[in-house]
Amino acid sequence: MLAFGMASLCLISGFILANHAAAALTTFKTADFSGSGVCAFCHSRLTDKAGNDVSNDAQWRSTMMANAAKDPLWQAKISAEVALVAGMPGGPILEQVIQEKCSRCHMGMARYQALTDGTPKDQIFVLEDNIGFLDPAHYLHEAAMDGVSCTLCHQIQPGNLGTADSFTGQYAIDTTTVGSNRVLFGPYSNPVRNPMQRNTGFRPTDHAPDRQLADSAHCGSCHTLYTPALDADGGYLREFPEQTTYLEWQYSQFNKTCQDCHLPDAVGSVVISNRPRRLAARSPFGQHHYVGGNSFMVNLLKTNAADLGVTADAAHLDATISRTLSQLQQNSATVMATASLSVMGDVLAVTVDVTNLAGHKFPSGLPSRRAWLHVKVRDIENNLIFESGKPRADGSIEGNNADMNLATFEPHYDKITASDQVQIYEPVMGNNKGEVTYTLLRAFEYIKDNRLLPTGFDKNNADPDIGVYGAAADDADFTDGSDRIVYELDVSGATGELTVTVELMFQTLSYPFVEDLRKTQTGHVDRFMGLYDLEENVPVVIAATQVSLDNPAVGDSLKIERLYTPVW
Repeated sequence: MLAFGMASLCLISGFILANHAAAALTTFKTADFSGSGVCAFCHSRLTDKAGNDVSNDAQWRSTMMANAAKDPLWQAKISAEVALVAGMPGGPILEQVIQEKCSRCHMGMARYQALTDGTPKDQIFVLEDNIGFLDPAHYLHEAAMDGVSCTLCHQIQPGNLGTADSFTGQYAIDTTTVGSNRVLFGPYSNPVRNPMQRNTGFRPTDHAPDRQLADSAHCGSCHTLYTPALDADGGYLREFPEQTTYLEWQYSQFNKTCQDCHLPDAVGSVVISNRPRRLAARSPFGQHHYVGGNSFMVNLLKTNAADLGVTADAAHLDATISRTLSQLQQNSATVMATASLSVMGDVLAVTVDVTNLAGHKFPSGLPSRRAWLHVKVRDIENNLIFESGKPRADGSIEGNNADMNLATFEPHYDKITASDQVQIYEPVMGNNKGEVTYTLLRAFEYIKDNRLLPTGFDKNNADPDIGVYGAAADDADFTDGSDRIVYELDVSGATGELTVTVELMFQTLSYPFVEDLRKTQTGHVDRFMGLYDLEENVPVVIAATQVSLDNPAVGDSLKIERLYTPVW
């Protein structure tokens, strides 16, 4: 039990509720980990030089990192994958393998503590059917549901980071030290040790700054994920590179780290704890934003916060949504366009240049994400002459092959001449027979991967695990940092001046990914679908440009908040 006892724990809960109007963060204590509420007791009520609230808990608790275990999509997907292998030869073994692997990054504290406590690796489960971590009766349930929390990340050892030995959640934590001497790594030298050591049982390191916290390799252990590829009978084929965000960044020439973009520095220096009062301000202070591109799921968490056990209140979640939209619309990509008419005025040529601003492929991460070009041409009377990539209310894209037939996919284009052709930047997984699959355990290869490449990425010499696949591999205009695509359109029926609008759109959950998941009947899938169907899967407009034929020079790249109005 912590030194300050149960009375102080009650004060912690009351303190957090009073200051954030949100559910109390957990204050569990195991031999090797503590809940986020223990850390929040001191690392809240923090402000930077501009007066911004930069409290660690206030920023973190509304992120997908904090809610990694509560994420209903993750729970649905893991239950669907387990259901797939249940009827295969060796099903129970396969079920265990995938659950243990998924727990490493989504329920890291519970998984690591269970192993340290002597639970055999083949008895590490997530789902309730196996009396796994999701079961409230499990002794590590609270630790599991605290997600990617403070005493997980700040205990990761530097030894194997950045190597293949650390990928797929194989980070190392020292579980040999006991009592109040367990080390927490931090970014500052000469920290004040006694208050933390006395009140939490953890001791901040007392030497030079722990560089691994500012190293992309720290993030790479979970953001490089390999999953087993199985044949239809459950036979193991290979390890499939499901998510390779770190490797994509490593192969680029991007000049920022993961932390630079996803934990941006506060304004000036920050006093990093509300006690003791004598602490000096420190800089730089990495804000615990953990912002990615998943505004859809954060909004779903907000809508269903009480039912999902989310500790953040609406204001916290709105702040994370706002940061996510800002990240997507300011730091992800731009579009530019030029247009010209043929001498006879019947063929419109539009050249679109898309530039990736991110340090990895865009989109990156789970292969459920896609970005695409929505192109419209109108004449002077506002008649719609051409449209490609129109988003539909159900989350599908008009003209996309995959949204009409899950067994197909939309190819990569260098030139588009018809409205049913859509330039979609996405990964498409294939099984060992070359058939499209959305089942992670059946994924053997990428049939298509034309996600926008980061700067400095040489597609001709890239490792196959992060390669370019499909027609984009041979497209000379699809290169590091950008893609160029030409639209050649028949506009012979148009009247007067033409206006071309190009939008780059982004969606966290593609329509076919969701519809494929819907086919598997489990309790977690049914719950997710019930939540999903009540949300509007409105794409985010990343960037847009508009060109008039009266001035066919390069159009200005417009940074817009939205052209469609999402229901956040």
